[in-house]
Parts: sequence; C-alpha cells; structure tokens
Amino acid sequence: QVQLVESGGGLVQPGGSLRLSCAASGRTFSRYAMGWFRQAPGKEREFVAAISLNGASTDYADSVKGRFTISRDNAKNTVYLQMNSLNPEDTAVYYCAGDSWGSRFSRLHDAREYETWGQGTQVTVSS
Repeated sequence: QVQLVESGGGLVQPGGSLRLSCAASGRTFSRYAMGWFRQAPGKEREFVAAISLNGASTDYADSVKGRFTISRDNAKNTVYLQMNSLNPEDTAVYYCAGDSWGSRFSRLHDAREYETWGQGTQVTVSS
C-alpha cells in the first residue's frame, strides 16, 4: 500500500492560483486511481477531482470544473491539482486519496472507494 503526502497548500488571495502535489511512496503508484477531496470547517468531505491509472480519464465536481485541473506523473509517483480562479468557498483542507481496488471510474467521486489517504493540506482563500 502506498503512503500519500500532500503539499502546496497555503494562503492565497481571491482570484489566485495554487498547485497541490501528492507524493506517493512505493512502486505501485501506477496501479492507483487517484482523487482529491476537500473538507471545510463544519462541512462533510466532498469530492473535487479524480484521475484514472494512466491519466487518460478525469472527472471533476461541478463547483471546480473549468478552474481546477488534476494530472499525474507516474514516473514521479505524484498527482497534482492545479487550482485557478480561487474563491473563498474553496477554503478547506485538501486530501489526496488512492484506489487500487479497480473501482469503476464513475464511482471515484465516492470517498468510500478509496483505501489510502494523505494527511491533508490547508488551502485558505482570503484577502
């Protein structure tokens, strides 16, 4: 099982950009579909984006579609989340997650499909 470590969070002004990274340990990263989720204070964890094993397929929550881009580099064991046009509603702890169970891609918006999670990185959008 891979271990996941997120980085790249921080404080950014509305309209700004951040790129989150999620580095995976181990040699089996390419066997994991990957997802990003977020959790704001007092709210449930919600799906942000997912990417298939080879990066050919991606999926996004409606709230981030057109602003966020998920990508992966299997040679570097890393998945990224490029976030543009950030607004205060994007403030949350962002988590990356991995699924090696071969879940149907359409189900990767569901946090229960993932068996491996990072510790999270805080993103704060404020002026």
